[in-house]
Amino acid sequence: MNSILAIVFLPMLAAIVAGLGNRMLGNTVAKSITTGALFISCALSWPVFLSFVSGTAHESVTPVLLWMQSGTLTVDWALRVDTLTAVMLVVITTVSALVHLYSWGYMDEDPDQPRFFAYLSLFTFAMLMLVTADNLVQMFFGWEGVGLASYLLIGFWFRKPSASAAAIKAFVVNRVGDLGFMLGIFGTYLVFGTVSIPEILEAAPVMAGSTIGFLGSRWDVMTILCILLFIGAMGKSAQLGLHTWLPDAMEGPTPVSALIHAATMVTAGVFMVCRLSPMFATSETAMTVVTYVGAATCFFAATIGTCQWDIKRVIAYSTCSQLGYMFVAAGVGAPGAAMFHLFTHAFFKALLFLGAGSVIHAMHHEQDMRYYGGLRKQIPLTYWAMMAGTLAITGVGIVDVFGFAGFYSKDSILEAAYASGTSAGMFGFWAGITAALLTSFYSWRLIFLTFHGKPRWDQSEHIQHAVHDAHGHDDHAHAHDDQGHHDAHADGTAGYHPHESPLPMLVPLGVLALGAVFAGFVFHHSFISEGTGHFWQGAVAFTEHTIHAMHEVPTWVKWAPFAVMLTGLLIAYNNYLRNPKAPAAFVEQFSVVHKFVFNKWYFDELYNFLFVRPAFWLGKVFWKQGDVGLIDRFGPNGAAWLVARTAGVAQKVQTGYLYSYALIMLLGLVAAISWVMVG
Repeated sequence: MNSILAIVFLPMLAAIVAGLGNRMLGNTVAKSITTGALFISCALSWPVFLSFVSGTAHESVTPVLLWMQSGTLTVDWALRVDTLTAVMLVVITTVSALVHLYSWGYMDEDPDQPRFFAYLSLFTFAMLMLVTADNLVQMFFGWEGVGLASYLLIGFWFRKPSASAAAIKAFVVNRVGDLGFMLGIFGTYLVFGTVSIPEILEAAPVMAGSTIGFLGSRWDVMTILCILLFIGAMGKSAQLGLHTWLPDAMEGPTPVSALIHAATMVTAGVFMVCRLSPMFATSETAMTVVTYVGAATCFFAATIGTCQWDIKRVIAYSTCSQLGYMFVAAGVGAPGAAMFHLFTHAFFKALLFLGAGSVIHAMHHEQDMRYYGGLRKQIPLTYWAMMAGTLAITGVGIVDVFGFAGFYSKDSILEAAYASGTSAGMFGFWAGITAALLTSFYSWRLIFLTFHGKPRWDQSEHIQHAVHDAHGHDDHAHAHDDQGHHDAHADGTAGYHPHESPLPMLVPLGVLALGAVFAGFVFHHSFISEGTGHFWQGAVAFTEHTIHAMHEVPTWVKWAPFAVMLTGLLIAYNNYLRNPKAPAAFVEQFSVVHKFVFNKWYFDELYNFLFVRPAFWLGKVFWKQGDVGLIDRFGPNGAAWLVARTAGVAQKVQTGYLYSYALIMLLGLVAAISWVMVG
């Protein structure tokens, strides 16, 4: 299909034009080209998705070129479109197009807008290459492409040390996961003799139970391959252990956070596991590992989200937690539920991030919620948009009546985990229920601290400096002072009145709010209802038996998410509106637990002790003792010393007297004749 070529390659062409043209094109032209290309890709993606929903479309492969050939390895560059790809196409292009439009307002004063928009389009192209991959090598190309683009965008304000450090951290942590992914690809080719995804999935059931000898023991082949591949997914999708890069990624501009968290990088790992689900289904051990890691991440990230003050970090840990839900679904044999949550999550998570960006924009780039309050009347459109996102992520809805997006997708995961009947599934269910309680608490905490209560703006030195020193910002921390004005209070202190964001920022919020409200209700029959075979068409191992078991769970299982959602809401209301002193009293009483959770379970400190400091020490040893003390000493420095000493001796011979030179020549001649005679 020619439309598929346009969907995938238009963002790439736009990125090339905007990147190479840069300031020669000017801000408006560069933004128009990249944004226009993404909206065209989006417009072409929706008919493809809807055709799969209606059952009129079938799997197709669009060849591009023969990429590489070496011996028995043949890698074609081809674009495969099936249900999984169609879902990802609308997620990626819709969110990316809206993020491009949103950035017109948010990045309006940045001097490097063409470079920013080129990076955004490059990010989108890399993700589209990943989800349309017909083989593992092509998938790896997109996999590394999103890693590169994330590095460029997280460190976009590269003069800011924290942004550069965050970009490097994301790149390095993902290299750890990518090593596992590469080993998984190598092993898969070794076992199956091909990197073609359809051929691998077709042959996977035959390999179930096969073993390989290693270190004197027999190991299950499919378990090893699946776990290696999952390690790659853990890095990209920020699962427990390889999650530390995700919160620091907030150093990039807010539109970048929305794109990374909703539609591109972090969803790559979930997509890969769902794409290869028939392969994972051959190993019960691998499925168990996926379930436990996802459940642990789901709970772990939710606990940290309850303590953060930075509005973007709360939503970042929320992403980490929601990704855990998706892996629980994939691990219990319900990848369709995982893809459904990925689909709905894209709408409400992009909405929450862009809404947070609107708040930050209105508050002169202040991100600490302790300095917000009372913004409901100041920025009402942003408030209602974020309310829609909060209702979606907390899973508000009534069983068999209506619910917001997360109500259908998250509840389907919990039902699938319970219906699996395995110990790993039950662990995933209870971890997910607990995380749902925490999700409701920290989501409503964010709403109450930001939009309700008394304004606390004058307590922020950041805002006051931005208001009084509008020219004191640099090119990576710009303040939109034209969006607010200040006047003098009766007591002479400076007051600040936030204003609503400009139209290019509000339109994406409105569109995403519609998705957060209706995406689950409209599409849940296609994703998780019985008789969805025409939709999935064998794209994932999602059996009718699994779907039937999900719908047959006890009634209390279906109502449990609603109950914990309501509990979290009431706790947040009591602590941040009705009795604002309660949180401080809780922290004082449980100071050890709070400190542990507030410091993110000390993962950064642990990794710094185990890996970073030893790496720096080892590097210093190689530098001082190895490079300087050994190589330089006996290499270039030693050679220079020898030349200098030899030159000093030769200098003494150069007297300038003719008889001295004659004597040397005579001695040389005698030495030569003696050598010949002795020889």
